[in-house]
Amino acid sequence: MKPIWEVVRLSGIDLKLYDLWVNYGPFSALKGIDMEIKRGELVVLLGANGAGKSTIFRTISGLVKPCRGEIRYLDRSLEGWSPHRIVREGIVQCAEERKLFPGMTVFENLKMGGFVLRRNKRELWRRFRYVMDLFPVLEEKRDQPAGSLSGGQQQMLAIARALMAKPKVLLLDEPSLGLAPLVVSHLFEIIRRINEEGTTILLAEQNAHAALEIADRGYVLESGRIVLEGTSEDLMNNDRIRRAYVGA
Repeated sequence: MKPIWEVVRLSGIDLKLYDLWVNYGPFSALKGIDMEIKRGELVVLLGANGAGKSTIFRTISGLVKPCRGEIRYLDRSLEGWSPHRIVREGIVQCAEERKLFPGMTVFENLKMGGFVLRRNKRELWRRFRYVMDLFPVLEEKRDQPAGSLSGGQQQMLAIARALMAKPKVLLLDEPSLGLAPLVVSHLFEIIRRINEEGTTILLAEQNAHAALEIADRGYVLESGRIVLEGTSEDLMNNDRIRRAYVGA
């Protein structure tokens, strides 16, 4: 049983997807997705490449328009919202493959992430201090080009840049991709800390074992459909999931 403070933390819905369909030409990438993410939760999306995880993120972020269905954020429809407004209102995506500006310094990349706070210098500085506390290695390398960092450090910078916008909901797309197991373990501990400090997180991952260890719940996608959902414990103990994603 969850302690009282955690029950309170999980009250309310941050994101809700209703019967969401997305087409790329004649191909249906999402087929009737129904999903909800409660306030303060860490929810994982599991699935192979092409299952629809990144399409869900791009649709929530306003980069792809659904042909049917609705996304509601804090009980407001996102229909017609621009990607810029979605970020400003508190939904921020950390994209797959990091999408850093390699020729710019660590500090400059972080400053780009805090663009929506540019008129609030005090809050912008607070966010700098927050992400530097989470990722001390970034402070050591703040004047180095992002392209000179190791893979793990670049992923830390990508997450830190997303956090600069002070998200209420953070979308993390395959943060463990291409990283060594020890780096993944450290990174996921930081992701857990970000969530425990109050940020709702939707995490898309193929590394099911690492993701389920820190998540509250999960959804399993195949060919654009949700085929299974449940608590992390339920999914970890599901034979089908273990064979497909975790390992027997």
